[in-house]
Amino acid sequence: MQRCVDYLKSIDPESPDLESNYEKRSAVERNFQLAIECAIDIGEIIISKEGLERPEDYRSVFRILGRHEIIPKEFAEKFAFAAGFRNILVHIYEEVDLDMLRKLLAENLKDFDTFAFYAAEYAEKLEE
Repeated sequence: MQRCVDYLKSIDPESPDLESNYEKRSAVERNFQLAIECAIDIGEIIISKEGLERPEDYRSVFRILGRHEIIPKEFAEKFAFAAGFRNILVHIYEEVDLDMLRKLLAENLKDFDTFAFYAAEYAEKLEE
């Protein structure tokens, strides 16, 4: 997840390349997809380890973690948006909005760092 997020942080959200350079845009979209899928996988591992209810969909992964106070509930709702964006990237890829992509690059990458912090905090509690 971190490698994907680091790559995304290296991209200027206002770069004209995002519109004109197919390879650059594809790389950005793919790294978003992989980062989100990594977060979902981490969440599913925690859910399984804790014996929590099975998620109905990818958004539910984060909501379940929030309901069980593994991550803050407010953050869980905010980060659940990432799962919806993953679905757009995978299933409705022709409709990925450039403005949305730019906004996520500019404003939401820190959410992955926040999620990683909570996942690490959870892992530390297991070691105690």
